Amino acid sequence: MMLRYALQTVRDRKAGFLGAFVALLCAAALITACGTLLETGLRGKIATERYAATPIVVSADQNVHRTTVTEKKGKTKTKHKAKPVTERAWLPAATVETVRSVPGVEGVVPELSFQAVPLVKTPAAAKPSYGHAWASAALTPFTLAEGRAPRNGAEVVVDRELAARAGLRTGAPLTVQATGEPRTYTVSGIAQSARGDLARQSALFFADSEARRLAARDGQVTAIGVLPAPGTDPGELAGRLRQALQGAGSGAQVAVGDARGPVEFLDAAGARIKLVSMGGAMGGTSLLVAILVVVGTFALSVQQRYRELALLRAIAATPKQLRRMIGREALLVGLAAGVAGALAGLPLAAWLHGRFVASGVVPANLERTAGVFPMFAAVGASLLGAWAAARITGRRIARIRPAEALAEAAVERGRPAWIRIAIGVLLLAGGAVLVAVLSALRTEPASTPVTFLAVVVLAAAVSLLGPLLVRGAAAVLAGPLRLAGPGGYLATANLRGNATRMASAVTPLALLIGMTCTVLFITPTLGDAARAQARDGVRAGWVLAAQGPGVTGGAAESVRRTPGVMAATEIVHTSVRVGLTKYGAQGVTPAGLTRTWDPGVTAGSLEGFGEKSVAVSELAADQLGLKPGSPLELALGDGTPVTLTVSAVYARGLGFGDLTLAHDLVAAHVDNPLADSVLVAAEPGTGREQLAAAVAGFPGVGVLSARDADAVRAERQQAGAEINLLAMGLVLAFTAIAVVNTLAMSTSERLREFAMLRLAGAKRRQVLRMLRMEAVAVVLIGAALGSGIALAVLTAFSVGMTGAAAPAVLPVVYVGVVGVAGLLALAATALPGRVALRVPPVEVATSR
Repeated sequence: MMLRYALQTVRDRKAGFLGAFVALLCAAALITACGTLLETGLRGKIATERYAATPIVVSADQNVHRTTVTEKKGKTKTKHKAKPVTERAWLPAATVETVRSVPGVEGVVPELSFQAVPLVKTPAAAKPSYGHAWASAALTPFTLAEGRAPRNGAEVVVDRELAARAGLRTGAPLTVQATGEPRTYTVSGIAQSARGDLARQSALFFADSEARRLAARDGQVTAIGVLPAPGTDPGELAGRLRQALQGAGSGAQVAVGDARGPVEFLDAAGARIKLVSMGGAMGGTSLLVAILVVVGTFALSVQQRYRELALLRAIAATPKQLRRMIGREALLVGLAAGVAGALAGLPLAAWLHGRFVASGVVPANLERTAGVFPMFAAVGASLLGAWAAARITGRRIARIRPAEALAEAAVERGRPAWIRIAIGVLLLAGGAVLVAVLSALRTEPASTPVTFLAVVVLAAAVSLLGPLLVRGAAAVLAGPLRLAGPGGYLATANLRGNATRMASAVTPLALLIGMTCTVLFITPTLGDAARAQARDGVRAGWVLAAQGPGVTGGAAESVRRTPGVMAATEIVHTSVRVGLTKYGAQGVTPAGLTRTWDPGVTAGSLEGFGEKSVAVSELAADQLGLKPGSPLELALGDGTPVTLTVSAVYARGLGFGDLTLAHDLVAAHVDNPLADSVLVAAEPGTGREQLAAAVAGFPGVGVLSARDADAVRAERQQAGAEINLLAMGLVLAFTAIAVVNTLAMSTSERLREFAMLRLAGAKRRQVLRMLRMEAVAVVLIGAALGSGIALAVLTAFSVGMTGAAAPAVLPVVYVGVVGVAGLLALAATALPGRVALRVPPVEVATSR
């Protein structure tokens, strides 16, 4: 029976359920999109390009490993964990013979892959370019379309797509920037592949001896392509190879089929991890926001039906019957919205994936996975959320006695239920605890999820304590609102008498402002502190920077020989692992280091800093228990283990990274050994002109002042902020829709109230003025609460990450956020209000 009533109610009250349907549809679409990103990170295929004709690829292990053995209650537990390294790990060249000796191997092709950037201007955006030995062209396979193979160290073969893009022909000169100084080659041939042009890279092929020189990895190879003998199953051969390599103790990995892609594209493999983290964080935040919004929307929907539900109680409907009817109504709406939202989430996921690809966060060859699991999860979450929200919001009207039901429907309760207040206070306390925890977190990966969780928990506390907060705010705003005349008086009375309804509009508005301000200001808070430390720590007046892959050692040496130059410090960045923990690191030239760089040494000294030395930030020193003189075991960017001695501890870790090593040590173990920048300290009188003349012979190298270099860092920071905004943009859009949806629902159901006011003598413009004053009050309350939430969270984040309570709040941006939220609120109130006032008041008053 209750199911029939539920179907009838949904059919007859489509407008009443429209708001809940919209909220659930948006929530399902958001969950589907985030779930698709998460599934792409977990199961997305990385298509191979260069190794397309090679069934089996042998490569070095790209992970660092740690095994822990613990004993508990007489039982021994062994745990093995692995984490990826940042740079490419290389194989010993002797592995080639081990692979060649395995039965079933017909051919073995050693592969060298290294940075090789053609210094030419092209109309289209340049793709990453890699150099190889011509002997490895068979891995794709590439064949000559024009010309011939390189015969000596002065010749190069380029792929067809690069030749067309750069206008190259056989015999043309081509300057290439590889791992050392630029060199000009003669294009001896143009290669093509029967499989088509490479989509994600350009390939340059050198003579074998020249490729080994450019790779600068003596006795090592990037990978080994294995060609099985005819009739040999690649899977079985891969198993024999693993056994042989394991016995040789090389630690090499064997990849077959789809596993070849991650070997070729390390950035794509890293992007999968990033996508899992990003999709999980977005999905978790989206789910919490969706729960908060859906519960609020259903609460408003049930509140609007109090009269109807009260009549059912008065004619002997039992509490159980009402709960079942409300629950089944919710399930019907949730099912329809969940299915529609899941379908809408697929193009939304495609758009979001495309934006991530365009911004460089996700490589194009990481194929988006569109499985059914995110859709099922979205439908399930919609059903569960709708049912739970309906049960929670319908609990009180179903429990009251029939004699009290109509009175309860006619007048709003003076205060919220004690259980609601108690849960609200608990959530407020939980938010305060999260803020306190946030102020103690000193790493970005740990603090970011806590930041957004704190915003949602505090917004949930506002949702539950909203009626009390609205009544308190009404007391404060009563005076200013009364200055607006009769409309202000009516708005004040509504704020006091219908605080629960007003609170349902304040909550999404506070969440929107709080979440938006947090997303927009979290990156500047951290970035400004890092830039300030970098500005204070750079003693050099000039900085060499390159438009290409980096500044070469020759350019740095030319500057050092310039009269008036006291020191030139080359800097190359990477990341290392201490145990399994990842730390940002930089390599610096030891000679003259203190003339160009001041990291704020608090213990030890940089005097005598060299190849076996490491300086660490205070954060790293605290986490690892280090002090000057302590040994530090770490894995370099390519996984090579080294043991260094701590020479100094410094304070400016945000500006310069947690670990500082010698330049030559870092450069020998990164994919791009060229310097990211060179700090130049010069005597007075030695300026830009002299330095520019010193690097005039090095393509793409320019001279910047310290101020110009800081401006470049600011541009990079802005790019990072845009990515964060893109990642959380869907959540913010969903919250904005919830603001409009809730306010429109709240206004549309007040037909009878508007009619009574007009029958009592109020004019149409006076009612609209009342609505505008209410909207202004809601915006002010929501802005105050949302700003307070954002300020508390951002301050805690700033204390934890920078050591100072100095969140970066941009006034113009903040005013824009509040202004947009206010316009949404006014539009969502005024438009439904005008529509409602078009109905003659007598018709409304006499209707059932």
